[in-house]
Amino acid sequence: VKGCSRTDSGVHANCYFVSFQTELSIACDGVVRALNTVLPKDIAVLDCREVPLDFHPRYCCREKEYVYKLYNGAIRDPFLLRYAYQYRYPIHLERMQQGAKAFLGTHDFRGFCSARSDVEDTVRTITAFTVERQGDMVLFKVRADGFLYNMVRIIAGTLVQVGGGAIKPEAVKEILAKKDRSAAGPTAPAHGLTMMGIEFENVE
Repeated sequence: VKGCSRTDSGVHANCYFVSFQTELSIACDGVVRALNTVLPKDIAVLDCREVPLDFHPRYCCREKEYVYKLYNGAIRDPFLLRYAYQYRYPIHLERMQQGAKAFLGTHDFRGFCSARSDVEDTVRTITAFTVERQGDMVLFKVRADGFLYNMVRIIAGTLVQVGGGAIKPEAVKEILAKKDRSAAGPTAPAHGLTMMGIEFENVE
């Protein structure tokens, strides 16, 4: 079984793709029913289709989208404990929005990945990045051609410090240019991150 992404333990996925080869003659709709009878209750197969033999859900990916959820209410919400980073201190939305603009485009994100990462190419292109508030929930929505290990969580942790005033919005561009993990903010908790969608190349 080949997965579409290697992500951190504790991160969620509203959308995840896997591929496998089989000699069984079972139809795709039968695969969906069969797998859902044996999978854990917190996983559900939504669809199945045939793809070329050289298809790989990770390497044929054109773009991925993640959302990081930060609950900014004064009192914790027990229903969100597993799905959002609960941060009760005041944060300034406009500052975070300004800081997020520095990440747009193609950059070397060496300073925004885990020190344990062994990836040689740390250049990625972020095509869209928004920070919005919905009541007490702040959503960091980011799309890119790929992500490094802990990249979105470090970006979120950095922007939380921007929103709190510890880092100036204009300093984000300088931090990015340093390519030094110690210059960026903390790694935000894994449970606030959710994979939302994936686009593939040349797959009908």
